[in-house]
Amino acid sequence: EVELPQNINEESPAEQSDAAPTEKLNPFTSFDKILVVLAAVGGLLYLFNDPLEKIQGTNLLPFEFIGLTGSNVVILGALVMFLILLVTRISRYMPIVRDKIIAVSIFGLFTVFFFAFFEQALGSMTLFARDYTNRELVGNSAMIFKIVDALLTTVPLIIITWVIFLLAKKTFSKIGISNIVLGIAFVGVWALVIFRLVDKFSQEGNQIDATWFGILNSFFIITLAPLFSKWWESKYNPSAAMKYGLGLILLGLGFAILVYGTSDIPQGAKTASVSMVFLILAYLLHTMGELCLSPLGLSYLSKLVPARMIGFMFGIWYLAIAVGQKAAGTMGGMIDKISAEYSLSTFFLIFTLIPIGVGFISILLNPVLKKLMHGVR
Repeated sequence: EVELPQNINEESPAEQSDAAPTEKLNPFTSFDKILVVLAAVGGLLYLFNDPLEKIQGTNLLPFEFIGLTGSNVVILGALVMFLILLVTRISRYMPIVRDKIIAVSIFGLFTVFFFAFFEQALGSMTLFARDYTNRELVGNSAMIFKIVDALLTTVPLIIITWVIFLLAKKTFSKIGISNIVLGIAFVGVWALVIFRLVDKFSQEGNQIDATWFGILNSFFIITLAPLFSKWWESKYNPSAAMKYGLGLILLGLGFAILVYGTSDIPQGAKTASVSMVFLILAYLLHTMGELCLSPLGLSYLSKLVPARMIGFMFGIWYLAIAVGQKAAGTMGGMIDKISAEYSLSTFFLIFTLIPIGVGFISILLNPVLKKLMHGVR
């Protein structure tokens, strides 16, 4: 289109085009394809061999190299080949695209650190709740807890059921069978919930299950998400790097509370009676950290990565989460060893310092990441 001058004495402006510069394609080379196959085969071998070796004692990779087991050699080799693939492909893109993908890769690295420590909720924090937390309820507090537990279970489910009912009213004429199947599934969910509530109220025990604390994450997400959403929509909305930094620092502060709570537990102790308040506060801070960081990943990925690469980069993103969760299991499994040799407080201190340190690195990288993102918010 040509813009016409508003005044006949003006020169007609030059023709402008809204089209972006032609983007250079980056097809997979033969070397890229070889790396993809080798990395995938190595990952699958590790995926099958690791549980077989630890549970059944069956080792599909019975060799060692410089002190590393065959399983570790294969997975490390697969990760190295995958990193070579990523670096070589990124280097062949146009500068702006390359910068954006580098930014996504840095955020992916922060995501690995976050989930390596956040997923302790399913491991070491549950063990801490079982063996070192005073879960006994005295007097009427047992009945109060059962009522609160019932509300935490049923109220969110009532809201979800009502939303699904409203959606079914609008979509039943088009996808009736899907709505019927979904309705039957929710009837089953309600049956399980009612059975659980009846079973809990019929019990005379005054002890909270160690696994119960895991629902605090969902509860805090539901209650705090609207506040964080308002924050992100305000003029005080921080940049991506700042959010990642805040999320990691809050995660570390949650573990700092457990460091303080376990400071009186002696070295090598197998049991203790720490107040459950410390565990509740830790879950609160961890959830706040998750709300700062977790929703950002796929959002920024879809904005920064070219459309044709979104599927590939989504796979890389979930791979980063998987690596973090694997690291979480490995590190969480050291709780007994570190507690015996040092103390439980030392164990949680490690989980305090590293996330906070990485969080400050993210904040310091804020100017660099802003430049790499080229104005994307």
